[in-house]
Amino acid sequence: MSCPECYTFPSKPSCLRSEIVQSFALDLSCQKMCVESDGCEIEGCSSSDEVHTLSGSMSPALKSSPDLHPCNPGQKFRAALLRCRSPFVAAGILSFGNVLNYMDRYTVAGVLLDIQKHFEVGDSGAGLLQTVFICSFMVAAPIFGYLGDRFNRKIILSCGIFFWSFVTLLSSFITKDYYWLLVLSRCLVGIGESSYSSISPTIIGDLFTNNKRTMMLSVFYLAIPLGSGLGYILGSIAKDAGGHWYWALRVSPMLGLIAGTLILIVVPEPKRGSADHIAGRIKTRTSWLCDMKALAKNRSYVFSSLASAAVSFATGAFGIWIPQYLVRAQVVQKTAVSCTYQPCSSKDSLIFGAITCVTGLLGVVIGAVTTRLCRQKTERADPLVCAVSMLGSAIFICLIFVVAKKSIVGAYICIFIGETLLFLNWAITADILMFVVIPTRRATAVAFQGFTSHLLGDAGSPYLIGLISDALQESYATSSLWQFLSLGYALMLCPFVIVLGGMFFLATALFFLDDRDKAEKQ
Repeated sequence: MSCPECYTFPSKPSCLRSEIVQSFALDLSCQKMCVESDGCEIEGCSSSDEVHTLSGSMSPALKSSPDLHPCNPGQKFRAALLRCRSPFVAAGILSFGNVLNYMDRYTVAGVLLDIQKHFEVGDSGAGLLQTVFICSFMVAAPIFGYLGDRFNRKIILSCGIFFWSFVTLLSSFITKDYYWLLVLSRCLVGIGESSYSSISPTIIGDLFTNNKRTMMLSVFYLAIPLGSGLGYILGSIAKDAGGHWYWALRVSPMLGLIAGTLILIVVPEPKRGSADHIAGRIKTRTSWLCDMKALAKNRSYVFSSLASAAVSFATGAFGIWIPQYLVRAQVVQKTAVSCTYQPCSSKDSLIFGAITCVTGLLGVVIGAVTTRLCRQKTERADPLVCAVSMLGSAIFICLIFVVAKKSIVGAYICIFIGETLLFLNWAITADILMFVVIPTRRATAVAFQGFTSHLLGDAGSPYLIGLISDALQESYATSSLWQFLSLGYALMLCPFVIVLGGMFFLATALFFLDDRDKAEKQ
């Protein structure tokens, strides 16, 4: 933001009061930027700047005074920092932090085969790493949701990032005999990352509204597939460069320290509901129990949360097991051999990570554009687009397990289309929540939606898939073909869960307009 030469309101008599308030706010902000609190003047601020309103020209925004003196470099830096605190910069930094969150989460999946060989654990033991992470994540989410609706959000975000970065770095020094410590570290990382996922979308929700909010949330949730893909890619590259899987856990902590510092310094703390022009009308804050009762009665919120759980179930299982499944498929096709010595081949993790990045970008962009176009035809566009994309995704994900035995390329094509359709709904689901939940409950709503989706979704799916796979392998443990088929049979559970999620989105469409209108009236 910079001091404008002139800020003019529309000349129409129907101009809203909010426009007048925004004019005065802009004037005061410009004066604050032009004059420091200790009485110095920043170069480039003109004393002839005026603010024009409906009533005509106001007094000059800033007049020179003999008491003013040029600002020193430190004061100029603070003023430049104020100008950097724009909503778009804040959304960019928050999106960068979200990328790091998911990158750290899936770095372990990118080197999972090496971890299995190093600690000598089976499929169920390896799946436990993701399960304990998600369990701690979902348990902590409602707590951070409560805090995010009542205390300074950016401080909570920064502390969360610093915490998981520190724990992840320490976990890279765990030796072979202490697998339980690695499991415990993933549990602690889940607590740190939970603070970010619960609170950061609500800051974006308070900085933007309508189509701008949809677009910014699309960018923010693009971080889910982008960060997941980068987790596989950077984890594999760091492992190959360092010669050991430990190095995969030493990349994201360094970047996390940068993100946490940027959030603390640059990201503003907007008033809750400011973008919706209700901040001044919030007189009292409801209790947590009252918030939970209201959310439980919000049918659109409940059904969209259940649909999110179906998405989480599938993405959690795929993120851990699809690279492993493709490795076993190539062993069956005799185009690769089983890994017996570390480091294991990273090719499939790299390819899967790249596909996840691209499909995430396509999915989020296509989802945002499609929803925007469909809103011109129907006001129920958001949940309907999610439902159609989910049902389409289930078809192509089923085909993965049909073609993988014969063609790895065919499997990758099915993964590409299936993931693109699945990722369509990430940002739209968040936008549905913003429409049907009032601003003072949004952090709690996001947190509890995260709790529900993880509890019913990816908290158990990686371990459950590994458990089913191990159970099916018992009779033919040494058969490469049966290791491949058993994991495929276990993963076939995912398409059925995705279809169920599509049904929940259709149910959301039935109640969406009523719940949106209720939120607007409140």
